[in-house]
Amino acid sequence: MLPKAPRRTRERILELSLGLFNEFGEPNITTTVIAEEMNISPGNLYYHFRNKDDIVNSIFVQFEAEIERILTVPDGRRSNIDDVWLYLHLMFELIWRYRFFYRDLNDLLSRNRKLELHFKLILAHKIKVATQLCEDLRSEQSLEASDAEINAMATNMVVVATYWLSYEYVRNPRKYTEQQAMADALARGCYQVLSQLAPYLRGETRVLFNKLSSDYLKKLK
Repeated sequence: MLPKAPRRTRERILELSLGLFNEFGEPNITTTVIAEEMNISPGNLYYHFRNKDDIVNSIFVQFEAEIERILTVPDGRRSNIDDVWLYLHLMFELIWRYRFFYRDLNDLLSRNRKLELHFKLILAHKIKVATQLCEDLRSEQSLEASDAEINAMATNMVVVATYWLSYEYVRNPRKYTEQQAMADALARGCYQVLSQLAPYLRGETRVLFNKLSSDYLKKLK
């Protein structure tokens, strides 16, 4: 087998910066810190990126491409409760990989016009997908809710998912980066989002939801 080509400096800078932003928060990391951690000169860093915002925007392009793939619901197939559960898991895993965007969201949006505009579109797309998932369940008579109730549910689901990691950080900042603690936190997040649907679920779907919830709650004890 041919040896893998070494990663380009630009890609390594983005990977390292994402790790630093996630661990310490984007406001606490400077281009000087990134250059030192990369063991390159600031001039070499600036050859690839004009400033820290350029690095943040490049990471956001990656994040946006990944989240758009998750938010693309296959045509010609109605979603069921298992699909919703899987969708939430994938979404929370992606949010965790790019968690600094969500942890420092308000600060980033106040300073970065591109992120402000694009994050609005992402939120709107999330609400659209959540609405479609609810409508699919209703069309299968697995969910009983009016259009207004579905709109409220979809919005609530997106709000909880968007700010869940911020809530977990405030709840226990010293364990924020511990792998098992955050795995539990993400599982709780999935449950909290899906629980928005619970009062409206009917029939076998409600039975399945109760089983999935019970299994999750046992794991979290």
